[in-house]
Amino acid sequence: MAKRDKADPSTVSWVDLQTPDLDKARKFYGELLGWSFVGGDDPNAGFYTMAQLGGRNVAGMAKLRAGSPFPPMWSIYLAVENADEIARKITEAGGKIVVPPMDVMEEGRMGYFADPTGAHFGVWQGRRHQGAQVIEETGSMTWHEVYTRDLAKARPFYMSVFGLEVKRLDAPGIDYWTLQKGGRTVFGAMQMSAQFPPEVPSHWNTYFAVTDTDAAAKKAGELGGTVMAPPFDTPYGRMAVIADPAGAAFCVIKPVSSSSVW
Repeated sequence: MAKRDKADPSTVSWVDLQTPDLDKARKFYGELLGWSFVGGDDPNAGFYTMAQLGGRNVAGMAKLRAGSPFPPMWSIYLAVENADEIARKITEAGGKIVVPPMDVMEEGRMGYFADPTGAHFGVWQGRRHQGAQVIEETGSMTWHEVYTRDLAKARPFYMSVFGLEVKRLDAPGIDYWTLQKGGRTVFGAMQMSAQFPPEVPSHWNTYFAVTDTDAAAKKAGELGGTVMAPPFDTPYGRMAVIADPAGAAFCVIKPVSSSSVW
């Protein structure tokens, strides 16, 4: 496994799922991605559950609150050194504060925001919890991207707030850019095309690595999920788009290499 002790600033540190039914989510992701689970018994913490591979944290799950304005969904959190300073930069760059920076017990400090095109994301200033401890291996997160209705607004926003550079991806038919830090690609940004239904807003997407995309898609369907896009080949690996039983969407991919996908 690709073990990690701490995420670098401006990279994706953590992903978590908001879901109305934690029991169903644990069964679905446990069987699909091989996760085991710890915690999840504290109502004061939203029944927050840690998903693990080999005893190391890979993702989180929380019970979606009644009346929440958000649907079941995966969220990404970018690592930062100072959540309050980033919140200031976000508002100056045209973003919105959804949840102001706050301490999460002794684990760290988080905030939740929307970029100028409406895509929601979090930031995480780690303390005891430094984020995912396994990445880019089977069953763990391996890539992230923001799908946006206005790439011309989103791209400079993430560049200015997180100190990133951009590089256009040579991919016919799509307007796709990678965001980079010190020469390392950290996530992608794509202009939403007519393939996306008009009611789908700007949003973030997470990929989990699998050893067999076709088998994973078949398994997801058997477990009550929906295959939104059947397995297809890309230069970076064979992937599929899946929604879990509650409707939270994500991708699975068998990467062409064990390193970063793009």
